[in-house]
Amino acid sequence: MNGTDFRMPARRLATVATATALAAGPAALAGAASAHATPDQGRASAVVLRTGLDVSLLDKTVNVPLAVALNEVQAPQSAQKAALTARLDGVDGGQPFNVLRADVADAKATVTAEKAEGYTNLAHARLHVPGLPLLSLVELGTVTSKATCEAGKPPVAASNLLGAVTVLGKKVTLTVGGTTEVKVPGVGEVRLDFSKTETTTRTAAATALELAVTVNPLNLNVAEVTGTLTLAKATCEAPAQQQSAPSTAPADVKPQGAPDDTGLAATGGSSTTPYLVGGAIALVVAGGGAVALARRGRS
Repeated sequence: MNGTDFRMPARRLATVATATALAAGPAALAGAASAHATPDQGRASAVVLRTGLDVSLLDKTVNVPLAVALNEVQAPQSAQKAALTARLDGVDGGQPFNVLRADVADAKATVTAEKAEGYTNLAHARLHVPGLPLLSLVELGTVTSKATCEAGKPPVAASNLLGAVTVLGKKVTLTVGGTTEVKVPGVGEVRLDFSKTETTTRTAAATALELAVTVNPLNLNVAEVTGTLTLAKATCEAPAQQQSAPSTAPADVKPQGAPDDTGLAATGGSSTTPYLVGGAIALVVAGGGAVALARRGRS
């Protein structure tokens, strides 16, 4: 009776210990893999026009900010609105005025698992600031900006300009990557940076035109307009490069004598080895216990 009562629990204990040791290894490995299963997403953005202007009024001591944007999108989005109007308290009685009008004004941002891309296209555009309703700050033909970031490849950024550019009524010639200054007595001055591009190992940005503006219109209750404007900007950040999955084929391991850490590394030992060894030890211990109990039962 004593031998029978202890023999069955010992066998069950050995079976449970072995199953637990063998099952714990794959479960632990699965948990470690899921913790790193989220790759870095790519990003992209595009904007046709962004303003950051301060408008000083003749009859007030405060500045009225003009911060507006046309077709500003982030992936995955696109926009094709070709006109932007704004209202400012104290300027022309609060009537709306055109900040930008164009025949074409497109912005597009896309992201896939392999590539992120921002793109803008602006054609036959006329840009105005408060206080100068009849004189365009800038008139231009066609400008495009494109930023492409592909996983595992160097990012690319570029801006192009087709047609003439007129600033405060003066036709100007722009230099790629250079600065052009235009001064008009009694009106103001504009500094233009054409085709500004920046790239890093994973990001890119392209801006067709960046303008620093200081004008003194003395019209429509406007004393001065200062600030910056950005035309046709595109940015991107590349997705993380996909890593190839490691091979799961079992290694052909041949006994080489007494194993140690170096031997396991050299002959293909993996992170599951401790669990297999633990299971084998549990079987040996349980088997030895069962034999001892059997001998006691017969004695």
